[in-house]
Amino acid sequence: MFRQAAYDEPLIRDMRSGTTYRVPGEHTETPEIPDSLVRKEINIPNVSEYDVVRHFTRLSEMNYSVDTGIYPLGSCTMKFNPKYADVMASWSEFRDVHPLRPQETVQGNLRIMYELQEYLKAISDMDAVSLQPLAGADGEFTGISIIRKYFMDQGTDSERREVIVPDSAHGTNPASAAMAGYDVVEIPSTPSGTVDLDALKSVTGRNTAAFMITNPNTLGIFDGGIAEIARIIHEAGALLYYDGANFNAILGITSPGLMGFDVVHFNLHKTFATPHGGGGPGAAPVGVKKFLEKYLPTPIVEKNGDFYSFKDVGDKSIGKIGPYYGSFMVLLRAWAYIRYHGRDGLEAISRRAVLNTNYLERRISGSFRPSNNSIKKHEVVVSASGTGKTANDVAKYLLDMGMHPPTIYFPLIVKEAMMIEVTETVSKKDLDAYADAMLASLKEDAKTSASRPVNTKVTRIDEVRAARDLELTWNDIHS
Repeated sequence: MFRQAAYDEPLIRDMRSGTTYRVPGEHTETPEIPDSLVRKEINIPNVSEYDVVRHFTRLSEMNYSVDTGIYPLGSCTMKFNPKYADVMASWSEFRDVHPLRPQETVQGNLRIMYELQEYLKAISDMDAVSLQPLAGADGEFTGISIIRKYFMDQGTDSERREVIVPDSAHGTNPASAAMAGYDVVEIPSTPSGTVDLDALKSVTGRNTAAFMITNPNTLGIFDGGIAEIARIIHEAGALLYYDGANFNAILGITSPGLMGFDVVHFNLHKTFATPHGGGGPGAAPVGVKKFLEKYLPTPIVEKNGDFYSFKDVGDKSIGKIGPYYGSFMVLLRAWAYIRYHGRDGLEAISRRAVLNTNYLERRISGSFRPSNNSIKKHEVVVSASGTGKTANDVAKYLLDMGMHPPTIYFPLIVKEAMMIEVTETVSKKDLDAYADAMLASLKEDAKTSASRPVNTKVTRIDEVRAARDLELTWNDIHS
């Protein structure tokens, strides 16, 4: 057996002074590692530093990111992440603070959290905000859990067992509702892409707990019937849930609160330019109207005079959603982004995002058919149907041109869909280059198009084989 050497005294570092101490005490050895998991020999190549640097630099250049080019994944809002926020998050005063430090020693951190709560309340016209949820889907689950706790308190939870979603909804919406124990009822959209009010009325009733919707929706359309939707839902005694994925289109222009929503989650990585994806920590604060405040995850941050502290929400709280108090470094970045731009700057962000989206649509709509003819907001959905190419063909061509393709084949209600969200951080030069590449993809002959991509590390997969042979093993990968 391989055994790591034990040590008598562990080290602990005081984050305030930087001093390292040895803590006396008796400590056990690291658990034994089974022989089957121990490497028998280590073949480390003997290479120069120059070769090592070249190798890892080449690997880094194979990655595509918001720092290297346009990243127009529809419904994901992959905008540039400003470096001032990253620099702030690297400061040891934030980075090295333990979450269980005494509150009087972390007043700056608590002030940032409190101010972010207040900013998000003002932006959304909600009455209370929790910063605790750790990702968009986590925020959704939190919001739906609050709704369920509310109906438990009303004594009607056993009756209100359904959550309604439109057929254009993000997949996380029905998933979050199902995880919270609800039955999901899907309703169709109108030909123009908005909520079918007659369909909504037909399924809304005493069994309805909530209606989950994004506005603007997944087609990039602002649903002008939202006031009527709110009336239908509220008259049935149900609640209206706002998926904040598309908030980037309405900052400073309107808000979920003004539209009649009761619960909202914020995707900080989408609207407020914090890092997105990659399996790392996220943040999706949840805002609620006053009558739901007592159900928020506990604790929240409050201010008494000049002192900031954690406040227990009370015995009606749904409890803790994640460890400690949320992803502080992500929250810090969002706070910095909001402070940097201010009220007018946030509104300008939305207006430019809408402008960029509609400019790109005009550039390509002569060849790619838009899902409808209305003004788009944060994104546009076009179809490759009728062009002689598939959405997949266009996507592979863009990869060979060194550009990230849009989301394809979603939403499912649009045939050969390509969902494009260019955000406000993309320049006109980038928009034109992207439009030119999409249009150029249609001019290739079928043989060349089918062979793409050829410039990427991984070429096009055998989709027929992938569909027929669903078993994947380690040997398959390396054969």
